[in-house]
Amino acid sequence: MDKLPFDIDEVVRRLREAVRPFAPAALFDLADRGFGSPFQQLVACMISIRTRDEVTTPTALSLFARAATPAQVAALAVEEIDALIHDCAFHEAKAGQIAEIARRLVAEHGGELGCDEELILGFRGVGPKCANLVLGIACGVPRIGVDIHVHRVTNRWGYVAAATPEGTMRELQRVLPERYHVEINRLLVPFGKHVCTGRLPRCSTCPVLDFCRQVGVDEHR
Repeated sequence: MDKLPFDIDEVVRRLREAVRPFAPAALFDLADRGFGSPFQQLVACMISIRTRDEVTTPTALSLFARAATPAQVAALAVEEIDALIHDCAFHEAKAGQIAEIARRLVAEHGGELGCDEELILGFRGVGPKCANLVLGIACGVPRIGVDIHVHRVTNRWGYVAAATPEGTMRELQRVLPERYHVEINRLLVPFGKHVCTGRLPRCSTCPVLDFCRQVGVDEHR
């Protein structure tokens, strides 16, 4: 199949339509449900690490139903936080990290988490992916949240060429128009889960196949 010159505007337009039938990415879903503060997005992102969205969303909702602000979370025992998030991976370690963040915010920052990248990255257990998602979704800052789906799909397209998610983030910062920096994660999480899957991607029904170089794809559906 002859490939078209890569047109990110057309790719994004097609992806918006393609992902409509699928459940949204967890952090965007939570923001749409009213849990879009920097603190809530950070906690949800921590819960999401090594955890499927199908578990992340209800787990975060369970915690936020009991405690949704730094002060409310700080008032809980670590054991209670752990019980509320026990369905996610590494829940014991995450419970301690979430409690520590909430208590630091209450003690040192007036009980609020602002859009402060240095502060967010300074919390134990928080890396660039979560920081960028918080800044992008909660704060409207043009940042790219690169998870496994964004990494796999954009490299498979041939849009970037990087061996690690960190490398992909740097490459996307260079080539991806800023207007798509936040949206790319919203689109590629469901697209990567349901169409451009890790094994046997559904190339036969892919809406952007004519742009995709199918890098590394040996077998597909």
